[in-house]
Amino acid sequence: MIVESAKQVGLSWVDAWDRFWFTPRHIDTLAVLRIVTGAMLLYSHLVLAIDFSSFVGTEAWIDNETSAWLHDGTLGEATAAWSYLWLVDNATFLWLNHIVTILVTGCFLVGFLTRVTGPLAWFLQLMLVHRLLGSLFGLDQIVTYCVMYLAFAPCGAVWSVDAKLRRRLTGDGERTLSGWKAWLFPADKKTVSANVATRLLQIHLCVIYLFGGLAKARGELWWDGTAVWFAVANYEYQSIDMTVLGRFPRVFTALSHITMFWEIFYCALVWPRLTRGITLALAVAVHGGIALFLGMITFGAMMIAANGIFVSPDWIRRKRLGESAEDGHEDASLSGVMTSLGTDSNNRTRSVALPADLQHRLAELDAAEKGIQKRYAKLKRREAKNEERKQRLLAAREQIKQKLIDGNLSAGDSVLRNDDLEDA
Repeated sequence: MIVESAKQVGLSWVDAWDRFWFTPRHIDTLAVLRIVTGAMLLYSHLVLAIDFSSFVGTEAWIDNETSAWLHDGTLGEATAAWSYLWLVDNATFLWLNHIVTILVTGCFLVGFLTRVTGPLAWFLQLMLVHRLLGSLFGLDQIVTYCVMYLAFAPCGAVWSVDAKLRRRLTGDGERTLSGWKAWLFPADKKTVSANVATRLLQIHLCVIYLFGGLAKARGELWWDGTAVWFAVANYEYQSIDMTVLGRFPRVFTALSHITMFWEIFYCALVWPRLTRGITLALAVAVHGGIALFLGMITFGAMMIAANGIFVSPDWIRRKRLGESAEDGHEDASLSGVMTSLGTDSNNRTRSVALPADLQHRLAELDAAEKGIQKRYAKLKRREAKNEERKQRLLAAREQIKQKLIDGNLSAGDSVLRNDDLEDA
């Protein structure tokens, strides 16, 4: 029984792990994040272009050689980073490269050939980030990790030029695409790759908050409650004067403690449905405050968008499509568990796609039913063996009785060496 229970627990964990990573998911949430990430990435490249030569090239504040030294261990800890921009001194080539970067990022933003422009936008951004070490901002790091995961997901399936091109190629669903066209213009349906990208984005965000919170906990300002006050009173970042709240020190103390503990425990509180809403509301409040009061509008907005990865794509889909949000023609093996709920006017079975939580529950019940069936079959086989052994014992007993009557039973008689009698 212990072994069987352990086996069932192990199977349930494996099943939960499989559902967490490989349950097909709609792309709507990733499509929204693609638009925001693309817009922020394009904005960063355009701002960089205003004073491009001060950041990239031989006349930059940090030149190519110094930038390489910051990565190869000459001027600090060695990293695995590399950028071809370290090797380029020609200003014309650098400008052409940046113009291409802007065009590719713009294509990714509007969803044009995202299967190609997504990975390319990530690669070009990575080369630029490795070149700009020493002059990076939190926004650069956030958009880089977001575009990395979006680059390998079909995030151009909705709200994109790709979606319009697909409708034109398929004649609004009258024809189907195959081969490279189906890959280049992804369909608006649930996919495993969308779910994997979502989970990676969620986990990465949890890691960011966890280590950010632990870093805060190493200092004194967050423990004594003065951290928020010093941030608000810093004129370098101040966009709205909030120093009037200095007469209420308990407010700043509470905000400091709440922020620190929220960051540390974000990775645990954001997953349960009971606490997810409060956790995301605090994220909007914290990053909204950073955007409004500390002048970091782009960073605050991008962090709020990054937290949006925990918003269900089905909710966004219902807002987008209304009652037609459920894809009735979708393959059941991809869209989830289907169940019969009554009949229509022609007495035909009517199937309705269940919500994800009910699908998971049905899957658990199905797995439990299969486990019970296997256990029942095993017990039936054991019962049949016991019945067979019982019959052999009865037959051996009759033989012994007959030999006793006949008077020819001896100590070495084969009937007494029967294995069933010895076990009995």
